[in-house]
Amino acid sequence: MAQSLLKSINQDVGKAIHHYDMISHGDRIVVGVSGGKDSLTLLWLLTERLSRIPVTYELFPVYIDPGFSGGFAEELCQWVQTFGLNLRVEHTDYGIQAHRADNRENPCFLCARLRRKKIFDITGELGCNKIAFGHHKDDIIETFFLNICFSGMMATMRPKQSFFDGRFSIIRPLAFVDEQRIQRFARKNNFPEFANPCPYGKISKRKEIKDLLNHLYQTNQKIKGNIFRSLSNINHDYLL
Repeated sequence: MAQSLLKSINQDVGKAIHHYDMISHGDRIVVGVSGGKDSLTLLWLLTERLSRIPVTYELFPVYIDPGFSGGFAEELCQWVQTFGLNLRVEHTDYGIQAHRADNRENPCFLCARLRRKKIFDITGELGCNKIAFGHHKDDIIETFFLNICFSGMMATMRPKQSFFDGRFSIIRPLAFVDEQRIQRFARKNNFPEFANPCPYGKISKRKEIKDLLNHLYQTNQKIKGNIFRSLSNINHDYLL
């Protein structure tokens, strides 16, 4: 079971990397490591691939600590070191800033934007040309519905997206992998479980959308695949 799960995930990761031309020989890749199962799985897979493919690249794992009490930076560093890599930790107060009393409307958006900007700065400092995030198929679908419901636009994360006139690109190698398989993979590999210290982690708008979609998925197993395919199958003749 463990080998078949790894094989299926590796196939989807390889498909995404090939289809979107995500990784090339000589790339220097910052890997955003949050401590969640998704980013841990991504780092594991990108490290494992180096032992069996002809393409060579360098990985630079980075964790942006949002500044909440109950953090886990030290434990995360120790886990990353098992790959022979050093985790760069940036201690910030971004989470505290985002949850100020005058920013109750969308604290998650501000926190994410600040952390993203810091990742961009570090990428330039390290001379890297790619940033890998652990966003998966469910994240892409949920972001689409978040934007529709709360931003009034049709948009989502792209598996590969260029920034600053091509200076570097964000890549999402897990774009074709759904969350459930990642959860199973993390359990079978005994990945550490780090509790999210964010006070809004369980009551966010994303959680509302996730619950709504999960209810839909339970009614028809084809719905998730149909939604995901629709994101690249747009009929402009029937849109405003």
